[in-house]
Formats: sequence, C-alpha cells, structure tokens
Amino acid sequence: MFKSLTAQIVLAMLVGIACGLSFGPEAAALGALGKLIIQMIKALAVPLVFVAILEAIISTSIPLNHVGRLFLIVSINGLVAITIALVLANIFRPGEGFAGVVAGLDGVKFTPPKEKLEFITALSSYIPESIITPFANNTVISVVLMAVLFGLAARHAEAVTAVKPLPAVNFILKTLEQAIHWVIKLVPLAIFGVTAKTVGEHGFTPFLGLINYVALCIGGLLLHGLITYHGWILGVAKIPLNKFWHAALKPVMHAFGTNSSLATLPLTLKGLDELGVSKSSSRLGACVGTNLNNDGVLLYEVAAAIFLMQAFGQDIGISGQLNIALLSVLAAIGIAGIPEAGIISLSLVLTSVGLPLEALPLLLTVDWIIARCRSVINVMSDMTVSIVLNHWHANKPPQS
Repeated sequence: MFKSLTAQIVLAMLVGIACGLSFGPEAAALGALGKLIIQMIKALAVPLVFVAILEAIISTSIPLNHVGRLFLIVSINGLVAITIALVLANIFRPGEGFAGVVAGLDGVKFTPPKEKLEFITALSSYIPESIITPFANNTVISVVLMAVLFGLAARHAEAVTAVKPLPAVNFILKTLEQAIHWVIKLVPLAIFGVTAKTVGEHGFTPFLGLINYVALCIGGLLLHGLITYHGWILGVAKIPLNKFWHAALKPVMHAFGTNSSLATLPLTLKGLDELGVSKSSSRLGACVGTNLNNDGVLLYEVAAAIFLMQAFGQDIGISGQLNIALLSVLAAIGIAGIPEAGIISLSLVLTSVGLPLEALPLLLTVDWIIARCRSVINVMSDMTVSIVLNHWHANKPPQS
C-alpha cells in the first residue's frame, strides 16, 4: 500500500502532524531531518546536471533540417509557460500570505547570490577559473556551459580516435541517478521532520498558506494545457480535439497515475501512432525532444521560486524574475528524464537565486499533487510537439 512515493509522503505528513500536535515545540528537533536530506540532494544535483547534459550531447543526433523546427516549437511553448507563471504570480501574489510562515523558521532567510545573472554580461561572469569551482559553488550556468563544451569535445574526439566515450558516461550517469533515487526515497522522512516541527511550533497556519501556492501551480498548468497545446492542435495541425483526446487520454491518465512522463513514453508513442504521426516525427518530438519538453517543470519552478521570493519579501522586479526563468530553463533541460526531476531542478534554482533550501520541504508537502499535473503537461507537450513536427514535415494534418 505504501510502496509509492506519494503514499509515503501522505503518511509522513499525517505522522508528522500527529507528532507535532503531541509534542508541540519539542518536535522542533525533528526539523533537522529535512535539512540533512535536502543537503544531500543539493550535493548530488549539480554533478547530475553536468553528466546528464554531457550524455545527451554525446548520444543524440538530430537531423539538421528538423533542428530549427523543434527548437521553435519548444521555445514558444516554454515562453508561454514562463509568461503564465509570471502573470499569475504577479497578479495574485500568493507568496505574501506565506510571509509569516517563513519568518517563523529559525535561521532561515534569503541570502542574495554573490553573482547576479545579467543577460548581457552573463557569459564572461560564468566562465569559471577552474573546473572544480562551479561544482563547489553550485553555479548551475557554469556547469551547463562546461557540460556543453565537454560534450561537443567528446563527440569530436570520438570521431577522430574512434574511442566510444558513451558507455563510461552512461555508467556515471546511471550511478548518479541511482544515488539520487536512494536519496529521494528519504524525502518522506524529511517531510515528516519538517511537518512535525512546523505543526509543533506554528499549528496548521503554514499549510493553509500553501493553498494559494497549489492553486497557482495547478491553475497555471491547466491554462498552459488549454491555451498552448490546444492552440497548436486546432490552429496549426487542424486536428479536432475529440480525435486528439481519444488518443491522448490513456497516456495522460497513465502519467497522472505514475507521476512520470518517461514511464508513459510507450503509451505516448502508441497514441501518436493512432493519430497517424510518422515514426520520425514521434521519435524526434517525444524521445529526443523530451529533454526540452518540460513545460510542466518549467512553469512550476518559476511559480515556486517567485512564490518564495514574495514570502521572503524580496521585490526582485521583472529582470530578477527573468533571471529565475532562465535558470529554470537550464535546470529543466539538464534534469530531463530523471526521477522526481522537479524536486531536484527546483533545488538548483532556489540555491542559485539565494533562496534557502530549508523552505523546500514545506513545498514538498503538497508537491505530490502538483507533480502529477506536471507529468500530465509534459506528456501533452511530447504529443503536441510530435504532431506539429509531423504537420510541418508533411505539410498536411496527420491522417488516421
């Protein structure tokens, strides 16, 4: 019954609430559990980004005539997802109702990052002085730049020397994935500790404050699915929505149940076959493009980071919010396909903008429902990108 992470999280919350009510402020010591586990995630996340991007560059070969189309579609989708998150967060400002909660967290405060992400000067600012520095400082952008450089260099070296680097990189990636998988299994323990501490010290006020956060994330994801993907399907591919949903319903429901777009991939490809999408388009859009089709994670990261910025009383302006958006794009691409990708990539974004990771377990108490909605959006993105690629390639709607 409690084999799934979702069930374990719900159980951890209930037990944590019981402990908090029973022991009151004395339950505060349990909060250290959350800090230790989040610290382990933080330690593994940046190396995981580096190796995941390295592996993707070495192993992926996209036909040049499809590259522009693929990037155009995913760029539009990502831009709309970011815009929805920014608009909703700035109109409703849900984080302000959470300010009292974070103010009551002992020793937890916003720390401005040492380096600000500026679009014009970013490149020179993030060229590291040594290979080790970005990993030690958790500088995500520098790690991404190095991963791209080493990935391209490895592909060139493979062509020149005929040495295959991919098996070694795959081994390292699988090792890191397994390590992060084991740490993620400890997340319910972190949630138990933080819930017990929070309820013991503050009662149920923090969880009431998270209602607005859940509404922000799920409402944004729903809008993105309705506006963006339906717009592509109806306006560009000219496919009736009843026809699309006849093929998409099963993979979407499976994604919601398993909380994984990657585990849903076989059903996604089967649904695309039912719509008459060519194999080349479905593989490019749903298999190769899955590293980019992370609109659900992207929207969630931007919304969560701004929510916490508002809670900590930080008015970062539109430039600061765009910085968060850019970091979210990089983190979402780097973590694509990794189990519980949203948790890992959000930890990277929060660290990069100076937000304390100690606040993350509070958000994770409600993440089990938001994560399922993210997976649904990511599957819809895989299908939509494949359908539009097929339409542009054939210059006609796919025929069933």
